[in-house]
Amino acid sequence: MSTNTKRGAWWLTGICLILAIPLVAMQFTEEVSWSLSDFLVFGGLLAIIGFTYEFGIRRLKSSTKRALMTLALIAVFLLVWAELAVGIFGSPLAGS
Repeated sequence: MSTNTKRGAWWLTGICLILAIPLVAMQFTEEVSWSLSDFLVFGGLLAIIGFTYEFGIRRLKSSTKRALMTLALIAVFLLVWAELAVGIFGSPLAGS
């Protein structure tokens, strides 16, 4: 098994484990209520961030640039996740 295949398998396993958290929580509480589209969007977001990270670390040689890219990806992920969850930026049509 090649290194790329192993890394891809680790990413896929990690995404599945992260997605299992709300799935398990839904069994124990009414507070968590995700639909299939929620799981698909969140899984897609994780996959896009993971793919971008892998692409970035292969291209960037400097550890400083890799660290900055990692921080930027974490920030983008958190901002998109928060916007999708609660709409922190608000709708531009809200005042209309």
